[in-house]
Amino acid sequence: MTEASPPFTSIAHVEAVVVGCRKCPRLVAWREEVARTRRAAFADHEYWGRPVPAFGDSDPRLLVVGLAPAAHGANRTGRMFTGDRSGDWLYRALWRAGFASQPDSVARGDGLELTDCLITATVRCAPPGNQPLPSERANCQPYLEAELALTPRVRAVVALGGIAWTALFRVLAERGWRLPKPRPAFGHGAEAVAHRPDDAPVHLLASYHPSQQNTFTGTLTEVMFDRIWARAREILSGP
Repeated sequence: MTEASPPFTSIAHVEAVVVGCRKCPRLVAWREEVARTRRAAFADHEYWGRPVPAFGDSDPRLLVVGLAPAAHGANRTGRMFTGDRSGDWLYRALWRAGFASQPDSVARGDGLELTDCLITATVRCAPPGNQPLPSERANCQPYLEAELALTPRVRAVVALGGIAWTALFRVLAERGWRLPKPRPAFGHGAEAVAHRPDDAPVHLLASYHPSQQNTFTGTLTEVMFDRIWARAREILSGP
């Protein structure tokens, strides 16, 4: 692993450690400043202002990897992809594909549940400008490594965005997975098959991130996004 970490025993253990993490001074200062000052639209909200744990099924077959919490989304609500427009797109798509119990994700405790799906990220704190530093990505890497090690039933991983795609391959290589050569470049719909150290195959799927920059410009459409989750469902339904 990139940095010494406790011997994680469960997904719940990983997430408990994540929530208390203070490894990155720049991110700690930023997330807490955002939580204090707040956006005007959320002035009466109590912000989470801490690292955001993974959310979903603790024994999934589908793992979704994003970049980092949004400053006024997950950093406010305390749940991955919750409280912003990226999350609106993601959970609607997961609901249509049968992974989410409802299409809306507004706040913790809103009744949303995921089935056979766990959502995580390469960085667990909201970074300034949505740009985590390499050292910050490295500090968070052990958490993603642990989640992969503790979810042996995962058969498909969807990486949302190029940074998540690159980080995923780095983590798998460092954990001794057998990866395709050459490694496929990031692009919406890119797919590869990696093999765990026990030789079990896992499909890696790439998707454009459902950021406003992509959805407002039509770079990512709902039809394009739905195809990713339909492909994930097809993989899970296979032999």
